Amino acid sequence: MVVNIGSFTGKTIVAPLRIQMGVEMVPFFSAGASFLALILVALIFFPERNTSSTGSKTFRETLDGMWMAMSNLRFLALILITAGFWAIQGQLYASMPDYVLRMAGETYKPEWYANINPLVVVLFVVMVTQFVRKWKPQNSILVAMILIPFSAISMAASAWFHGNVHIFGMELHPITLMMIIGISIQGIAECFLSPKWLEFASLQAPKGKEGTYLGFAHMNTFFAWIFGFAFSGYLLSKYCPEPTTLTPAVQAAHKAALLGQGPMPEAYAHAHYLWYAYIGVGLISLIALLVFIAVTKKLDEKKAAVS
Repeated sequence: MVVNIGSFTGKTIVAPLRIQMGVEMVPFFSAGASFLALILVALIFFPERNTSSTGSKTFRETLDGMWMAMSNLRFLALILITAGFWAIQGQLYASMPDYVLRMAGETYKPEWYANINPLVVVLFVVMVTQFVRKWKPQNSILVAMILIPFSAISMAASAWFHGNVHIFGMELHPITLMMIIGISIQGIAECFLSPKWLEFASLQAPKGKEGTYLGFAHMNTFFAWIFGFAFSGYLLSKYCPEPTTLTPAVQAAHKAALLGQGPMPEAYAHAHYLWYAYIGVGLISLIALLVFIAVTKKLDEKKAAVS
């Protein structure tokens, strides 16, 4: 919840900053906010420097712990499977901003669309956590993995509309409507996955090594970001390219389309295909999780029978 409060606040501030001062100021804002947070944490929570070496680990010990965790095939499989979830969630930052600006126009604010995710998490994570607290971890994670492809389906569905959508007395661009729905689904899915993920990860650890496994459980986002952002770059280039990379005639047609003065040029006819690709990522991850649960259940039952 705390992380998502920060996420919501940051994206709310950065939208007018990008529009009024330029996109190049956003990294400076992020760096300044991070540095300020570092100073506040140092002053408030660590007023005195602890010079005791008790409990500290050497770099070699850290690497040994990483090797122990990552060489556990069951744990590594879980990390790679849930990386598929975070690869889709990461498109809030990798694909969605460019998709919105190139398909709807500069007047739309992808930062505020992305804000729906932390808002949903802050509002519902406690409720969902209480709801699933007696569930087996894999069941809660399974719900998240079932939901996440529907997020990508919703984002792709904006291409199925012709013209703006009238709902609750408001006129919305189809991209606005379907991004709200898709990102809300992501937020709910995250509420089911995050509270139970660390519990699930710790169950894979040998007795006494739970802390090490919890530390390296976040490697799933490492793999997700490497794959998801690289894949996003390829998909955007192929289906929703940067306008300045196109011919002047296509650029003019694209600009006119954003103003409602003509159809989108052929270069953007299949822009929504990039979301179809992430539907595939979500389905593959879901199937992999089902296989993981089935296989590990049989192995555990066999082990119990032998003992």
